[in-house]
Amino acid sequence: MTASRNNSIEPAIAPTRIGLAKLTKMAFDQCDLGPCWTGLLDAIKENPGNLAAAMDMSVIAQLNGDRESGFALQTAALNTVRCYRSPCASSSPSLRVLALAGATDIGGNTPIEFLLEESDIELFTLYLVPGKPVPETLPDHDVVFVSVSTSEAMRATLEEAGHLARCWSRPVINAPEKIAELDRDRLHILLNAIPGLFLPKTERITASQLKAIGSGGLPLQEILPDGVFPLIVRPVDSHAGRGLARLDASDGIAEYLAGHDEAEFFISRFIDYSSTDGLFRKYRVVVIDGQPYPCHMAISDQWKIWYLNAGMAESASKRAEEERFMMEFPSGFALRHREVLAEISRRVGLEYFAIDCAETKTGELLLFEGDNAMIVHNMDPVDVYPYKPFQMRKIFDAFGAMLHKYARPARTRAAA
Repeated sequence: MTASRNNSIEPAIAPTRIGLAKLTKMAFDQCDLGPCWTGLLDAIKENPGNLAAAMDMSVIAQLNGDRESGFALQTAALNTVRCYRSPCASSSPSLRVLALAGATDIGGNTPIEFLLEESDIELFTLYLVPGKPVPETLPDHDVVFVSVSTSEAMRATLEEAGHLARCWSRPVINAPEKIAELDRDRLHILLNAIPGLFLPKTERITASQLKAIGSGGLPLQEILPDGVFPLIVRPVDSHAGRGLARLDASDGIAEYLAGHDEAEFFISRFIDYSSTDGLFRKYRVVVIDGQPYPCHMAISDQWKIWYLNAGMAESASKRAEEERFMMEFPSGFALRHREVLAEISRRVGLEYFAIDCAETKTGELLLFEGDNAMIVHNMDPVDVYPYKPFQMRKIFDAFGAMLHKYARPARTRAAA
């Protein structure tokens, strides 16, 4: 590639780390990560240049809830080495992928390791740090995958990825400028007026504006044209429900702001998407090269629903319904919303992204968000979810096939 370079001390072969997928699986299974941490610490004491160990320690710290220490470890490692190799299931990879990632928390990039963990595709991850040139030496690779997310914190990194993508010598999957369109307050504009799709307007608002709405000094419709209470509010860049709330009337705004010191928020109308049985059903669908695949279905008596708080593991009936949803997806959900999903894919224009969605009481597809960094994994215990491995393998195989489709084999160590 022709982008700026420097005389970096990056190694020709990127150091191999344990990786996000394996460490997250250990934490998911409630394994004690203490011995692993101690082993990594000992490895660094023996060899202070073992920065792959430092990156793994960063992941463990974040999994244990110590974001500050995790960031400190990551920053120190990336100051010296910015490209790392993930374990590959094959000693003779069929393809080599270079992922462009942001120096952010463990949920801030496309979790590509989970998608490739059991494949014969080798993964290298290059962390982009705005203001620092791309290392002179990078591993051979056949295709580039942009995993930087559209979060506010990653704005400069995504722009950096865009500059690099335009002059990279290998094919680039997931154009950065299209990733940027997934922002909550931009997506509803991009997907406006798709028949069969219901996507409430989302607007960005400052804390002072939100306070003024609560006190009656600013009409809600002046910010959100279709705005009515109940209202959904969340801090900008919040994920996994952090700070998400439903405000039933303007007098609830002051109490909400008393517990949140963020400067900006997203607001949108609340839509009651409960089914006739009073339960809420939320779906995650991943779109790979234009084709939708079911990732999971969460069922709850609460509107604020995620898979981990829906009690799926404790309910055989919920799991049975999720199994039917996944098994019958091509002739059920995907068929009902075929034209909508196809048009969403066409307008988004990314080779890989995911959506969280539901169905309205009148049968429309209700879209909550689109994102390139939603986690897609196969960590759930097989004895509880015996139907999932087969479905997730379809996703992983499709992702691998997509990478192969767009790749161009590297013949030399051409820069990339």
